[in-house]
Amino acid sequence: MTSIPATGRSRTDLMAELAARKSGDRDWRHGKLAVYFYWLDEELERVQQEAYLAYWTENNLGQRAYPSLKSLEDDVIAMALGLLGGGAKAGGTFTSGGSESIFLAMMAARNRAHARRGTPQGNIVLPDSAHLTFDRAAEALGLEARRVPVGPDYRADVSAMAARMDGDTVALVGSAPNYPFGTFDPIAELAALAAERGAWMHVDACVGGFLAPYVRRLGHDIPRFELDVPGVTSLSADIHKHGMAPKGASLLLMADAADREWHKFESRAWQRGPYAAYTTQGTRPGGAVAAAWASMNHLGEEGYLRCARLIMEAKAIITAGIEAIPGLEVLMPNDLGILVWRATDPALDIGKVAAAMDAEGWLVGRQQQPDGVHLHLNPIHRHYAEDYVAAVSRAVTATRGGAAARMGANERTY
Repeated sequence: MTSIPATGRSRTDLMAELAARKSGDRDWRHGKLAVYFYWLDEELERVQQEAYLAYWTENNLGQRAYPSLKSLEDDVIAMALGLLGGGAKAGGTFTSGGSESIFLAMMAARNRAHARRGTPQGNIVLPDSAHLTFDRAAEALGLEARRVPVGPDYRADVSAMAARMDGDTVALVGSAPNYPFGTFDPIAELAALAAERGAWMHVDACVGGFLAPYVRRLGHDIPRFELDVPGVTSLSADIHKHGMAPKGASLLLMADAADREWHKFESRAWQRGPYAAYTTQGTRPGGAVAAAWASMNHLGEEGYLRCARLIMEAKAIITAGIEAIPGLEVLMPNDLGILVWRATDPALDIGKVAAAMDAEGWLVGRQQQPDGVHLHLNPIHRHYAEDYVAAVSRAVTATRGGAAARMGANERTY
């Protein structure tokens, strides 16, 4: 299409074309990918859709006009703070996603350091497993991102990070967990270091925020990472990941709500009057807030425990199944629902194994370092864990039998 059509088309016609265009997409409803989506069941899906539609037109910028949206947003933030260690002074901001939450945290860290120390151009010290959106934020904010190699356990090396800090360090970063390996950084140690040096400490719990507390309740050894860890300043948690809400819904939570002021924009430099926002967005979809609120209330703690149980069961099945295939291993350790598997047999080309799986309709997430396959599981994968292991086994057999196609590590990584 090169222009807007001269005459509008019917709803029936449009829906038919959308269905046709979508027909070639990967089959997430049958667990054929482990990235981009989070799904439990059709009942939750209907709750999400109906709640979003109830606020389809409302703009969350206009909370004076729509006070119900403010009450829903306040509820969401309060529920998250209750889950994630927020005390009486804590507060938060509803954002469009983890990238925005992280950007705002780094903006706040920069602004606070500039106000308190006069730091002209600061730096962020972070493990090299941290999400690349920190580098994007640093680029936009005029900060230097200093990436430090993780240790052999795929966790942040606190001593090495301390060595990279200087008087211009505005923030330390730790992940709970990181995305490449699914491991938790030593948040308590990093936070203590940040407090000692007067730096902002941000915990990226975009993946783990709404999953890790429930996995811990199931008896798994999950280290403390929440806002009540001494020295933690802020924490990002995506409701549209394991909070099981539709996109885009994330939170930037502060141990002290007063620190929200460091990422606030306010100006009167136009004729219309004062403009103020705590987010990078102006217009914000009311439906995202309503659907997040509805998802959290529909699931309740019982529902989130169910999600955690399904994910950990799926991981156990997939891990055992892959470990039983000669020439493969699952990278250890991993703490939640993220795992990486790779070849231990030099004669087994993991790129060809990935290509054979791709040919069967599985969307393969390739890991660059080490060369392997990356999975980020969600509840639906419990129903297809055995199918996945069988597909891996067939792909290994096909590769050993001389399958020629290959998927490189840089072709499909995220």
